Amino acid sequence: MEVKKINFLKSYSSVLLLLGGITLGSILGLVFGKGVEVIKPFGDIFLNLLFTAIIPLIFFTIASSIANLERTEKLGKLFIVMLAVFLSTLLISALVMIFAVYVFPIHQSIIISKLPLETIESGSVGDQIAKLVTVNDFFELLSRKSMLALIIFSFLIGFASLQSGEKGSGFRNFLDSGNEVMKNLLMMIMKLAPIGLGAYFAYQVGVFGPQLFGAYAKPLGIYYGACVFYFFVFFSLYAFIAGGKKAFKVFWGNNITPSLTAIGTCSSIATIPANLEAAEKMQIPSHVRNVVIPLGAPLHKDGSSMSSILKITVLFAMFGKDFTEPSTILLALGITVIVSIVEGGIPNGGYIGEVLAITVYGLPMEQALPVAMILGTLVDPIATLLNANGDLISAMMISRFSEKTKWE
Repeated sequence: MEVKKINFLKSYSSVLLLLGGITLGSILGLVFGKGVEVIKPFGDIFLNLLFTAIIPLIFFTIASSIANLERTEKLGKLFIVMLAVFLSTLLISALVMIFAVYVFPIHQSIIISKLPLETIESGSVGDQIAKLVTVNDFFELLSRKSMLALIIFSFLIGFASLQSGEKGSGFRNFLDSGNEVMKNLLMMIMKLAPIGLGAYFAYQVGVFGPQLFGAYAKPLGIYYGACVFYFFVFFSLYAFIAGGKKAFKVFWGNNITPSLTAIGTCSSIATIPANLEAAEKMQIPSHVRNVVIPLGAPLHKDGSSMSSILKITVLFAMFGKDFTEPSTILLALGITVIVSIVEGGIPNGGYIGEVLAITVYGLPMEQALPVAMILGTLVDPIATLLNANGDLISAMMISRFSEKTKWE
């Protein structure tokens, strides 16, 4: 399989444009101060387009992915092992990031928003859970406040379509078509991101002052440091688990091209060909690599798991909320798993998970989402590296546990 040469400028064009818009917006905010409020509507338009696209995008993405799974007895054990490995590495990466933010705590004295937080209705724990995972009328699924319920409903629709066999083929085609349309709609909306987020950032800098930059410097330093540590230490540990010193040498001797492809494209999907080629060189059985690598790209993301924890921590600091509560941390771990599933394998696709986190914790969407998106853009390259390489090392462990593969 041929791996295309990396065109750095082309691969990073969207990220560079977005960073350029943010930089220009910051300069305008510094120069004109509160006078930049006149361009805030451009940011509002961008965010409103995103808000309206989120619900159908999540529904079609999840439902179509589940509806197109192929069921065979041979793959039963493989799926169980794959699920266990994916969940384990996701939670481990999240715990590494939680440890990092505890060792290097993120404090922010500036409150981005003076608006009151959205309140959660009182009631028993059971009632709270019921309201979180379900709604009592279909139209309520169309609200972004019912994000978790929508995700669960989308999974159920996907499984129902899968069980319908030939009679459900037309509906599966509808889901596939809707998924493709919504992906293209997202690409169209994201072309406005440099202007939209640039306008928003100009507003934030102009209103709250240049000290706003301090909110991003330390979190980014912590994140990149934790990711580098996780990449070398834990991926090496995973390789040893997969097969000792031989597997260690096999992994680090064949992951260079996938690593460069991931960094050069900022896309887990674009790294699939390089990962498949590397997995073949690593002698991972074909039925393992052909299932784990393609499914891992959209569903398994160690880097996104870590960035999810970072964003939650930063938002909690900005809005003056306590992240040390055990219940808060447990919910954050649950969100990281969901984020890994609902995010697409495309650059800057993490906003879906960000919306979920913001909704669940009751933070003001209009102020919190742009901050989380900016962080997501800044951490995207190394997050993609962990996401893509995580699929490759997971394929090694899954092959070891399900097929007893040994590396020579």
